[in-house]
Amino acid sequence: MAFLPLCFAIFAIVEITNGFYLPGLAPVTYCETVQENCKNDVPVYVNRLNSIETVIPYEYHSFDFCLNADEYEGSPVENLGQVVFGERIRPSMYNLKFNQNQTCQGVCQKQYKEGNKADAEKLNFIKKGISLNYQHHWIVDNMPMTWCYRVEGGEQFCSTGFPMGCYVTKQGTPKDFCVTDRQFSQANTYYLFNHVDIFIDYHPGSAEDWGATLTGNRGRIVSAKIIPRSIDHNANKDSPCAASNPVLGLKGNTLAGEVKFNYTYSVIWKRNVNIKWSSRWDYILESMPHTNIQWFSILNSLVIVVFLSGMVAMIMLRTLHKDIARYNQVDNAEDAQEEFGWKLVHGDVFRPPRKGMMLAVLAGTGTQIFFMTLITLVFACLGFLSPANRGALMTCALVLYVCLGTPSGYISSRLYKMFGGEKWKSNVILTAFVCPGVVFGVFFVLNLLLWIKQSSAAIPFSTLVALLALWFGISVPLTFVGAYFGFRRRPIEHPVRTNQIPRQIPDQSLYTQPLPGIVMGGVLPFGCIFIQLFFILNSIWSHQTYYMFGFLFLVFIILIITCSEATILLCYFHLCAEDYHWWWRSFLTSGFTAIYFFIYCIHFYFTKLEMQGTASGLLYFGYTFIIVFAFFLLTGSIGFFSCFWFVTKIYSVVKVD
Repeated sequence: MAFLPLCFAIFAIVEITNGFYLPGLAPVTYCETVQENCKNDVPVYVNRLNSIETVIPYEYHSFDFCLNADEYEGSPVENLGQVVFGERIRPSMYNLKFNQNQTCQGVCQKQYKEGNKADAEKLNFIKKGISLNYQHHWIVDNMPMTWCYRVEGGEQFCSTGFPMGCYVTKQGTPKDFCVTDRQFSQANTYYLFNHVDIFIDYHPGSAEDWGATLTGNRGRIVSAKIIPRSIDHNANKDSPCAASNPVLGLKGNTLAGEVKFNYTYSVIWKRNVNIKWSSRWDYILESMPHTNIQWFSILNSLVIVVFLSGMVAMIMLRTLHKDIARYNQVDNAEDAQEEFGWKLVHGDVFRPPRKGMMLAVLAGTGTQIFFMTLITLVFACLGFLSPANRGALMTCALVLYVCLGTPSGYISSRLYKMFGGEKWKSNVILTAFVCPGVVFGVFFVLNLLLWIKQSSAAIPFSTLVALLALWFGISVPLTFVGAYFGFRRRPIEHPVRTNQIPRQIPDQSLYTQPLPGIVMGGVLPFGCIFIQLFFILNSIWSHQTYYMFGFLFLVFIILIITCSEATILLCYFHLCAEDYHWWWRSFLTSGFTAIYFFIYCIHFYFTKLEMQGTASGLLYFGYTFIIVFAFFLLTGSIGFFSCFWFVTKIYSVVKVD
């Protein structure tokens, strides 16, 4: 277990580079005047822009918005997870002072001239962003600025992003994201949101919170909301930001004449004693779509799954108890010679499978993913990986995977040695490189596509080198260490001997044949997770905030139980039918859950998303393949080891001559 201290040490080092943050332990106090341990400036950061209509995000400076002379100066250091997810946080030109209201503050002016090719390209790229509903993501005090509006049913939804503008099609129909109190009516027109009204609430606290050292008005930010508006400032010189001013519309796809407009903002501060700093994320999370629903329906589904699993377990235990009692009755010679059912194949049940090395490699990597998932969910349930700690979830998962190479190599080598394999060098090399190599290969191809598109999601070359260093410098050596200890151990002893001549398998009925059993095996595990899959896919591709880690942990436990029970049940049926080829079948039976997962992802793509372009489709299915492949290894390993335990257990309690 020496890999665990190393794992925690690496995780701590990675997080320290971004200032390790535990939600609720790092509040920032602001004052009207600069004091010790109290800030006056409230910086506004801008993150990358993304869209639900395309997978390709862009950095803020990719668009011709108001930028600092050096957009990288003052940028916070991103952790590994943020870089992999494509987050690019930069300082903005929006300057806020604590508790100081501002009205129609100018940021910059943009001017585009006809005949200038560079100006035309910049303006067209902004229009493209508006038509594809690219969303701004601004951050203040490590909290997203939210755009709140009414949805169907009169409920308020608070989005962590707000659109660049509104596009009215050539048919004169505003697109669905044009949620505003202004009327956009001109066909084939792009309305740019060039003004924002910012509303910030702060909690004043008490003398016990601040101590006697701070004086004057002070507080901690508990809410930051924003309302984007499209305003033609040139229409009214006296009140350029008045709500009655006409909107700023950019016609067509050509640049005719000269286009000139301003970016402005207004800020209103409000004292709020009802929201505490520790619960300031509640109004964002509670307004996420579909989170206040069907809790009864979800719980009802889980109860049904648990009930069915309990019934399966009871049937298996009672049936097996009778089988074992009947097999062990040796009152006379005739009974001793009469064998039937699964006892008939006791001399072949532990016969090594074909392609045993590859099965050992997949099971070893699946074990690595299993422990990575389990430990990550534990950290998430404890609050270490909350939405406030950006990138921590991916960072934790990557570091844990790298550090868990030891159990992967150990399990793979133990299984391979049990199968009678002697090519230990090939085994450890395949364990260290095959599955991670497949994932990295697909990831690299997708990254090339993002590089071509100049997307912020493209991993920088330095980060790719860092990922390779983690793989080759830590994961591979730990895999070799685990394999070394695995091969030094004695082979796993089976409870019964294996005959030299394989027993002939009788003709099988339809339901005991391999393929139908494998297809049926993934139904029950998928049934217990498909509701949760909607939330996970929605958070990934629709950019919603996912926070239900406690519920996800419960679903993960139920997934383990259902995968194990479904595989054991089908394995028992096949053994009773005198089919002893259970090694690969046990892995594929529960692993087939990943196929249902992939089918659901296809359904989600065509029914829930509105992505456009070939590149978005390739990226979606490429990343989906990586997720499904990891899920296949995870569920397959669960089914394999549960079935291995089951077979070993039942054949160790029967009397065999």
